[in-house]
Amino acid sequence: MKICIPTENNNGLNSTVYGHFGSAPYFIIYDTNYNKIEVINNMDKNHQHGQCNPLASFVEKPIDVMVTGGIGGGALKKLNANGIKAYRSTKEATVSEVIKNYESNKLVEITLNDTCSHNHGCH
Repeated sequence: MKICIPTENNNGLNSTVYGHFGSAPYFIIYDTNYNKIEVINNMDKNHQHGQCNPLASFVEKPIDVMVTGGIGGGALKKLNANGIKAYRSTKEATVSEVIKNYESNKLVEITLNDTCSHNHGCH
């Protein structure tokens, strides 16, 4: 399984979760089968509201789960339509903590009622 975590920095397992999926500087993909991480630069972090294309960064690196500090409704719908569930984490958490919390079933799935408003108020 591959878990994608939008992060504020590129510090491997010590990277911190970013407050909003679409504008995160980096995405860290953790492969639970091989205990490996891969870092992807978010080339679309400065997108206009509603123009986030969440799957574009992962076309060649499919993911199974997204864990983020926040996400907009349109991005969540696109992820869910492709079978990808999103879970909420605090933005102070590290990638390592997120992985432990996910594997321990401590994260809550994000629904449309939990998404960020148009002003990205979840930063």
